[in-house]
Amino acid sequence: MNKEIWQPTASLTNLRVRAQVLKKIREFFVARNVLEVETPLLCAATVTDPHLHSLTTQLHIPGDQQSQLLYLQTSPEFAMKRLLAAGSGAIYTLGKAFRDQEQGQQHNPEFTLLEWYQPDYDHQQLMTEVDELLQVVLATPTAQRMTYSDVFLYYCDIEPHSASIEMLQTCATACGIEEIVGVDVNDRNTWLELIMSHVIEPQLGYEKPLFIYDYPVTQAALAKIREDNPPVAERFEVYVQGKELANGFHELTDPDEQQRRFVKDLAYRRQHGLPEVKHDNKLIAALQAGLPACAGVALGIDRLVMLACQTHVIDEVISFAINNA
Repeated sequence: MNKEIWQPTASLTNLRVRAQVLKKIREFFVARNVLEVETPLLCAATVTDPHLHSLTTQLHIPGDQQSQLLYLQTSPEFAMKRLLAAGSGAIYTLGKAFRDQEQGQQHNPEFTLLEWYQPDYDHQQLMTEVDELLQVVLATPTAQRMTYSDVFLYYCDIEPHSASIEMLQTCATACGIEEIVGVDVNDRNTWLELIMSHVIEPQLGYEKPLFIYDYPVTQAALAKIREDNPPVAERFEVYVQGKELANGFHELTDPDEQQRRFVKDLAYRRQHGLPEVKHDNKLIAALQAGLPACAGVALGIDRLVMLACQTHVIDEVISFAINNA
């Protein structure tokens, strides 16, 4: 007798909640005249961010002796920016994305991502729209906003933009972060991210959602840099009940700066023994053609549904988790 476990990992009750969440999201964007688009999951290039790990596959073309390496996309960002450069106007996608080395209570290698872009928005305006979406889907109160600096000062009494590595290490030790293995302990960002994820993040967004914005320039990713004192990246994240739910940017539109960031990421990958990846020249070409000023955000649907279902385990809100797929 076949004893394979075939049943879904999510209850039918949770899957019905999930369907309602997706319905509300689409209604939200229809009401705002934001166009739903689809983008390819398999591409010849991928994200260079050293913290993201792409899954790959080989495309075999009949009659061709060589196969083509393709990457399963970690997000639809690059393709969406090409659509924006082509004149699409405000757009969103609601579909699958893939990330290697991400599996646990809040992560599945195959997951569902909502990503959208609003031309002529900055990150502050997009935070307002994300807040409105959360109010519709989760019935949350109006969100709170704090700068990255203020959050560190409030929870750890430390200024993240100027603190030395030694100060950050002392803070981490005082907060109970044990010996760290497998990371670059001489990198300030490593310590900032450890303190954020282990100390600060679990305390965020319980009474109301919390937006954190204006990140260190070393964590800019694809965000614009604003020349304040100190300079900051016009980036935000939103937290609800201790979960990071979305990551947004006032988007970088300068092709030369984008190319420099690709090169810097690839150098970091080589230095730290990470897999080489092919960066997206089509994105650079789109930026050269003219990406409109815009803000964009990626929101994890599975985590959103976890909040709607009041569960802490991602397997309970997806039909078949990776171990049962």
